[in-house]
Amino acid sequence: MIEQEHSTDAFVELDGARLYYEIAGMGEPLVLLHGGMLDRRMWDGQFQFFARHYQVIRYDVRRAGKSEASSEDAYVHYEDLRRLLDQLQIVKATLIGLSGGARIAIDMAIAYPERVNKLVLVSPGMSGHPFDDPWTHQHGKAFGAALQHGNVDQACEEFLTMWTIGPRRTAEQIDPEVRQHIVAMVKQSLAQQILNLSILELDPPAMERLAEIQAPTLVVLGDQDTTDILTIGQRLQKQVVGAQLMIMPQVGHTLVMEKPEEFNQLVEQFLQR
Repeated sequence: MIEQEHSTDAFVELDGARLYYEIAGMGEPLVLLHGGMLDRRMWDGQFQFFARHYQVIRYDVRRAGKSEASSEDAYVHYEDLRRLLDQLQIVKATLIGLSGGARIAIDMAIAYPERVNKLVLVSPGMSGHPFDDPWTHQHGKAFGAALQHGNVDQACEEFLTMWTIGPRRTAEQIDPEVRQHIVAMVKQSLAQQILNLSILELDPPAMERLAEIQAPTLVVLGDQDTTDILTIGQRLQKQVVGAQLMIMPQVGHTLVMEKPEEFNQLVEQFLQR
């Protein structure tokens, strides 16, 4: 049984946006960055666990969860993270990001290396890296078509297929609670018009600049993920000096929700080195 750490929550005010965050625990700062179209709740299995030994922050990006954005002007996602750290008077933090959250963490580590202690990149995306897998393109098109026809339920099914089930499993192999949790987050993000936002990334992109990453890095992949994500993970291992790669069996893209205890132990061992 994990002892519950007291947590506080608040908003940080940005130009045209309000970001909601929660913070718990004492010690070295650790920021949890959620995946695209998900929100901070995807870290429910990690937030209190790591708050036993760290100061843990999790937040919703613009128009995810409880965060808002009144402006649809293009914005820089890692600058939002930097401003949040500034607001909390955190000079340097360890970043743990999944998918789009890992993409933010990578860009941040290159743009502001002095602000990043360690990196844990889970099922990572990467700025500048193309998605070539025909399977992903097929379901991506089906996702877009479902939204165009106003069929949010079908769009969520396509999202689940791409970013939870993966190309080699069936829906029946996914824990129904995990499925429901993901659908709830995706539906909320869609209702809040998250796809209308325009995100600016690192220029030149991270794919061309991985050798600049100075922070000790752990890459975690699920063996049931798409070939694109596996390729990104392998690129990180090869091009980031000293990066470690761990592959968890029988899990897909959202592995932190599928096997939280196993993931937590893996990360805790890395952080304690």
